[in-house]
Amino acid sequence: MLRLAAVPYGWIVVATLCVTETVSWGIVYYGFPVFLRPMEQELGASRVAITGAFSLGLGVAALAAMPVGRWLDRHGPRALMTAGSVLATLLMFAWARVESLPALYAVWFGLGVSMAAILYEPAFVAVVQWFAQGRDRALLTLTLAAGLASTIFMPIEAWLLERLGWRATLDTLAIFLGVITIPLHAIALRPAPRPATTSASGAPVAAIPGLTLRGASRTVIFWVLAFAFFVGNFATVSVTVHLIPYLTDRGYSAAIAAAAIGWMGAMQLPGRVFFVPIARWLGPRWVTAGVFFGQALGVFVVTLTWLAGLAPIVVILGASNGMSTLARATVVAEVFGRRHYGSVSGALALGANGARAIGPVGASLLVLALGSYDTLFWAFAASLGVVGLLVLATDSSARAESRPAPDRG
Repeated sequence: MLRLAAVPYGWIVVATLCVTETVSWGIVYYGFPVFLRPMEQELGASRVAITGAFSLGLGVAALAAMPVGRWLDRHGPRALMTAGSVLATLLMFAWARVESLPALYAVWFGLGVSMAAILYEPAFVAVVQWFAQGRDRALLTLTLAAGLASTIFMPIEAWLLERLGWRATLDTLAIFLGVITIPLHAIALRPAPRPATTSASGAPVAAIPGLTLRGASRTVIFWVLAFAFFVGNFATVSVTVHLIPYLTDRGYSAAIAAAAIGWMGAMQLPGRVFFVPIARWLGPRWVTAGVFFGQALGVFVVTLTWLAGLAPIVVILGASNGMSTLARATVVAEVFGRRHYGSVSGALALGANGARAIGPVGASLLVLALGSYDTLFWAFAASLGVVGLLVLATDSSARAESRPAPDRG
């Protein structure tokens, strides 16, 4: 029998997060679109008004990223992710009982706080704290598992919806979310060991290297990455949301357009599988820039569907989007170090996740200003190409210039 003690505890943390991230993404994030139509019908509100609650939640999650990152650097993920799971479970029950649009917005304001505490950002911090080496493989394992969240949960949620109705389905999902994620976060997410600052003889020992957020914000590469990931998320989420109306205007059926988006999600998984060997070969700066170049090409090919069809969009844009998640997770640790990873990553997530919240509405306004989807997609492709060049042209040696900062808890 394999002894549990023989397994490095970092991999137990990864296995735990594979389960809890899949469940949390599948229920909290991907549940909303499944219940969109019944909420419209029962609450008597427009689709724009209903989806505004979801955008509010994403915006709150983005704003909470910085304080969450600071907490994680000081105290680790166990208490925060456990509390986030408790809050998410209670708010799922509350969501099942909303009777008005203001109540729905209030619930999703709270779910935005809980998402900041239970989704990828704190999970990535937990992995980075446990893995000084082999970090890419651990992050890959986590994102491959959680990447199946929509594939697993959306069909289950739709099946339950048909049989129970949306309110009873939410109650069922809330129970499942709480039973799975709360005890796993509370029991398994032990704090990572910190190296001693002095040896047995009293000689100083180098602490975990890394720049503070203040130090990182004084480097050019920090602002380049912040701008690049904002542009990347804004462009790709806008294209995903607006792809169905764009394709239907060009003669594709809504079913085929929706299937293309679904296959783009599936292509994220092989994209992530290839990320690790490519990152080892090219290094963090080149692979991150390559992600933006891939997204630029994928968005540009959208305007060539009359010539190339949908397959190139699915493959290029899907794989690039999958790599983007890992690129942001790994480049922060490689460039700025592990010591204050939560704070630095949270600051970058503020813009990246904020772009996800405002992208769909912002793209609608840009279409009106630019006159057509084609012009918008060309602008997105050009912007993604520019930020890729900026990442390549900027010195990324911030970590090499850093010094271990004193630990203030």
